[in-house]
Amino acid sequence: MNSTAPVQISFALAEYEGKKKITRREVFLGKMEQVVPWSRLKEVIEPYYPKSGKRGRPPIGLERMLRMYFVQQWYGLADEAVEDAVYDSQALRNFMGIDLSRTSVPDATTLMGFRHLLEAHDLTKAMLVEINVMLMERGLLMTQGTLVDATLIAAPSSTKNKEHARDPEMHQTKKGNQWHFGLKAHIGVDKESGLVHTLTTTAANVSDISQTPALLHGQESAVWADAGYVGVEKREDMQKALAANEQTVQWHVAKRRRTLTKLADGWQKSMAQAYEKLKAQVRAYVEHPFHVVKDIFKYKKTRYKGLIKNDAQLNMLFALSNLYMVRGELRP
Repeated sequence: MNSTAPVQISFALAEYEGKKKITRREVFLGKMEQVVPWSRLKEVIEPYYPKSGKRGRPPIGLERMLRMYFVQQWYGLADEAVEDAVYDSQALRNFMGIDLSRTSVPDATTLMGFRHLLEAHDLTKAMLVEINVMLMERGLLMTQGTLVDATLIAAPSSTKNKEHARDPEMHQTKKGNQWHFGLKAHIGVDKESGLVHTLTTTAANVSDISQTPALLHGQESAVWADAGYVGVEKREDMQKALAANEQTVQWHVAKRRRTLTKLADGWQKSMAQAYEKLKAQVRAYVEHPFHVVKDIFKYKKTRYKGLIKNDAQLNMLFALSNLYMVRGELRP
């Protein structure tokens, strides 16, 4: 066969390429195709990815598996649902570089194995770090100020399963007058860009304030937090962390509402309320990553059991949310 002969495309692909409308999915995938640092992320995973051997089926290409894994995160799909979606969608097959006339879609078991590989070697956290390094090189991630906050992620509370029990690593907590069962995602966010630089994952009953030392990267000079972090600067673990980094931090922690209401009416109360409003305007940036992960990537409930698996997924989700939030600046 002549190697210079033109490559024939399938009838389905030819018909798809001839359509006039560009779907929202195509637009989204096209943008993310341009902003994801594929080569840098492959370098993170490659030392742990199985190599082709003389026996057995050769492993599927690393980039194809990484693209399939990202599709799973962007659209909030289970392993089997991702496989079905790629078979159903020409846009997803184009993104993964799959022509069904020549190759099949990686099955759900292969994707599950890839996911377990990332979890076993803590590679999603390494990818979050690598993406943030790239963003710092581009001048999109600063280090002078940090916003800290946490959000609740629900876990299945049903006991109608094989073990007849809820996930033992998840717990319940009360927020307002409502009880929640699941986990907490605690994040440290860059003040200027709203990008996540640090993440910890705990059960829902762990206090927000206890995770603060782990959310600071050690270079910031100011920290903003809501009223759940009142007194954080006096905690022994926080003082030890700052001393270890030879760090001095200016704290901007919201006052509790009842503290403001107790103030007598007058200029002092007006000034205090104005200052709290200014702090709230700065803290608002911490909600942007939560919005992307929960509302755009549809991550509102845990899919896996245990904190380790969910922490791995959350690291990847927030890494992808960082890219999504600055997609305009990163695209050529």
